[in-house]
Amino acid sequence: MRYLSTSGQSPPVDLATALLTGLAPDGGLYVPESLPRAEPLDSPPSELAAGAARVLAPFVRELPRAELEKLATDALDFTIPLVPLGEDLYLLELFHGPTLAFKDVGARFMARLLARLTRDEPRRLTILVATSGDTGSAVAHAFAGLPEIGVAILYPRGRVSALQEKQLTTAGPDVLALAVDGDFDDCQRLAKTAFADRALSHELGLTSANSINVGRLLPQIVYYFHAAVQLPDGSAPPLFSTPSGNFGNLTAGLMARALGLACSGFVAATNVNDSVPRYLAGGRFEPRPARPTLSSAMDVGRPSNFDRMRWLFDDDVEAMRRVIQGSRHDDEATAGVIREVHETSGRMLDPHTAVGLLGLREAREDRRGRGPGIVLATAHPAKFADEIEGILGVRPELPRRLARCLERPGDSQPLAPDSRALASKLLSFFRR
Repeated sequence: MRYLSTSGQSPPVDLATALLTGLAPDGGLYVPESLPRAEPLDSPPSELAAGAARVLAPFVRELPRAELEKLATDALDFTIPLVPLGEDLYLLELFHGPTLAFKDVGARFMARLLARLTRDEPRRLTILVATSGDTGSAVAHAFAGLPEIGVAILYPRGRVSALQEKQLTTAGPDVLALAVDGDFDDCQRLAKTAFADRALSHELGLTSANSINVGRLLPQIVYYFHAAVQLPDGSAPPLFSTPSGNFGNLTAGLMARALGLACSGFVAATNVNDSVPRYLAGGRFEPRPARPTLSSAMDVGRPSNFDRMRWLFDDDVEAMRRVIQGSRHDDEATAGVIREVHETSGRMLDPHTAVGLLGLREAREDRRGRGPGIVLATAHPAKFADEIEGILGVRPELPRRLARCLERPGDSQPLAPDSRALASKLLSFFRR
């Protein structure tokens, strides 16, 4: 399997090269040259690693199936249960990994795959990642302890939850946490500029673990298949509602559909940062500066993975509309559904999952939601304890692994949104 650039101006590369470079030389995102039909999953839900190996085998032909399954077993050592929330309504709980967010799936798999494919690489690698919340901690923990790999995290100062910041600033001595004076789009721009700096990229062995890296994206395909196989026998194809910010999570679902996943469609559920829903409504992609919301990890004005979405649909907005329904929700509606679900079921939803639930309800009202509906529950509510307490007056119980983060001192450095300042920070930290 070779990997192509969405911009179409760079030559095809193998998987290791796509992982190492992150962005293609022409600035595009790598995508598989083909999307072959996946082997159908009929395994019990507990056999997540075996299912992952079956789905991903066509994309990782460098490894024998047995080795790929062993890698998946090590990476995906937690459950991804499908939990009923109402009649024909389910939450796919993606937050049972080490950092209690869906990013653990892609980050842990990518870390092990990258370490395996580059074990003979003579130089140290540096993972540079921009995060709007959960990616940074998931990546830092996924790569912790792997030899000859350092991690640098760019996050928007004051725009991630206190607990998210603690997680990504307490990950270890080989992790450089940089608090950028700006929003996520500034962080993402800085990262892309660093990758485009050939001298800097070569000296530090820079690569990305954002969903712009195809190695982060591919493992996320797995849990869409894993969700479908957990539905009751005889269920109609489900409608998936995916809380969306940088749109890697939804892109993975669209790729799963292209591989043969039976589904009735997708809801692109966003907060007020709604560039993709506006595109679906009007046919024009007009990014705007990100606005801060309760669902802070989705505060993205210019989602990178929209390039992959366009590639999947050959830049045909009508074809995209037949599969994806856009759905935009503000903080008032988000808080309202969090209160409602807690009052009726006692369950707490994090703000991002709440947006996903709102999107699914809207799709059902529009009669596009026939059959079961699955909302991707992307984070444990305790990761947004302050926000939940402000809405419900009740603080979520803090899992022990998160409590331990709060007990440790965090270590981060301020950074102006300037590419030269970033290069200086990176060189001084990773040359030492």
